[in-house]
Amino acid sequence: MKRQYWKPGNMLYPLPAVMVSCQREGEKPNIITLAWVGTVNSDPPMVSISVRPERYSYNIIKETGEFVINLTTESLVKATDYCGVRSGKDVDKFAEMNLTPCASKEVKAPGIAESPVCMECKVKQEIPLGSHTMFIAEVLAVSVDEKYMNDTGKFSLDQTGLIAYSHGEYLSLGEKLGSFGYSVRKKK
Repeated sequence: MKRQYWKPGNMLYPLPAVMVSCQREGEKPNIITLAWVGTVNSDPPMVSISVRPERYSYNIIKETGEFVINLTTESLVKATDYCGVRSGKDVDKFAEMNLTPCASKEVKAPGIAESPVCMECKVKQEIPLGSHTMFIAEVLAVSVDEKYMNDTGKFSLDQTGLIAYSHGEYLSLGEKLGSFGYSVRKKK
């Protein structure tokens, strides 16, 4: 097999494309779309988001120390893109995309009601890395849209139509290929 070498870059794809909502007291809430996000710890539950300092949301998150990660779906793909290319300095993204702010339980920033999952986060650490600053945050609360609860009371995340971001494109997730541990599970 022949391989080409390129200059170093981020080619770790696909990634979740999420809308992060934030708000300063007395101001309208804002949304930023991010793909540089991830899980960093289980107990306590912690996540990371990386934001460029020149982005409008950066100072809001830095000053308030909180934000809400809102998972995105096929029905939210246009809003997801819009919130990543327009600045909250210039437009009210909630109004422009007909999104509904929903009250959070543990932070002052609202979630997005149209999102199937909203994770309320409190910043614990900031790490300036160069082009971005990574905010490491504890997840204080999670709210889910009850329409995705099945008959047995289980949340059906696979039924929400989640999307991913891959090298400049938004993609729907494909079919299930296996489940955690299936490769070593004993056959019945």
